[in-house]
Amino acid sequence: MDVTNRSVFMVGGTSGIGLELARRLRSAGSTVIVGGRRTDVLAELAAEGLGTVEIDVTDADSVITARDEVLHTNPTLDTVVTMSGTGLPEDLRDRAHFAVTETTIAVNFLGTVRVIDAFTPHLIERGGGTIITVSSGIGFLPFPVMPTYAASKAAVHAYSEALRAQLADSGIDVAELVPPAVATRVGGSNPHALALDVYGAEVMDLLAQNPTPHEILVQGVLMHRWAERDGTYDELVAQRSQALAMFAGRTNN
Repeated sequence: MDVTNRSVFMVGGTSGIGLELARRLRSAGSTVIVGGRRTDVLAELAAEGLGTVEIDVTDADSVITARDEVLHTNPTLDTVVTMSGTGLPEDLRDRAHFAVTETTIAVNFLGTVRVIDAFTPHLIERGGGTIITVSSGIGFLPFPVMPTYAASKAAVHAYSEALRAQLADSGIDVAELVPPAVATRVGGSNPHALALDVYGAEVMDLLAQNPTPHEILVQGVLMHRWAERDGTYDELVAQRSQALAMFAGRTNN
C-alpha cells in the first residue's frame, strides 16, 4: 500500500511497536491518529503532532465513542490497525492464572474484534481500505510460559484469515502483522529480541509493497511462522519449554 498518503487509526499505539509504526507512517506522509487508554501519554503524543483518541478496547462503549470521534475529525479514514495487546507468564498449575487468561483474551482477541466490528461498516461504505491485525510469532510457535498469549494470537490469525475471505468483495484489504520478539514491554526480556527501530524499518518496507502481503513477516519471524512446515516445530517448542523452570518447583528436565 502507499504509506505516504493514508489516514490511519493506530489502536494501542501509545508505546512499543504501535508507536514506532505510528511515527514512521506520519514521517512518510500519512495522517495518524493514535488510540490508547493513558491520557497522560496521549497528551505527550498530541504535543509532538500525532492525532490522539482515548480508547479502551475492553469496553464496548469506549470503542464506539472513539470510532465516532475519529470519523468526525477524519471522515476519510482508510486504515485501521488493531495494535492493543497484553501478555504475562502463567503457571497453569496455579489456578490463580485464570485472571491473566481473562485479561489477555479480553484485550488481544475480543478487543481486536470490537475494533474491527466498529470500523468495518465505514470502510465498506467508502468502498475500501485496509485493516491490519496483529498476531505474533508465538501464535505459530508457542512459548509455553505464556500460553494464553499464544492462544490469543493464534485466534487473531484465524480470525484474520476468515475476515479476509468475508471481505474479499468489499475492497477492504486485510493484512496481518506477525512480530517476533521485539524489544518492547512484552518482548524486551528476550535476549534475542529484535531492536524496535530495526523491526519498524523492515515492517515499513513490507507495508509499502504493492500488493501489501497478507502476512507481514520480517526475517526474524520466519522460523516461527514456518516451523511446522520445516520440521523444526517439536524441537523448538522443547527448547522454549526450558523457560518453565522459572515457575516454583519446576526443573529444566
